[in-house]
Amino acid sequence: MAKSHDQPTSAAIDTYNPVPFNLEATKAEWMQDPEFRAAYAAQADEFAALDTLLTARKAAGLTQAEVAARMGIRPSSLARIEGSLGNHKHSPSLETLRNYARACGKRLEIRLL
Repeated sequence: MAKSHDQPTSAAIDTYNPVPFNLEATKAEWMQDPEFRAAYAAQADEFAALDTLLTARKAAGLTQAEVAARMGIRPSSLARIEGSLGNHKHSPSLETLRNYARACGKRLEIRLL
């Protein structure tokens, strides 16, 4: 019986060749595009908020599932909370952000700069 071309060989399955990706270089390249730059600037607050949440979670040494458990919610709900920061329609409430901060051993502080 001939090998099917649709089925990967054992060697293909066992070989992992990651594609190199340099986030900073890619971002710098994309920032050359005025349309991308404007869209990025419009999302700057959301990017900063998400970075703050993820930094707090990482500093606490917690996974999404662990933070979700501490908040008393499902991991999928926490994923939506973290993902919603780029969506102007469904931003998390202050109470949700307070609960997230507490789950990470932090307190919520909001400043206008």
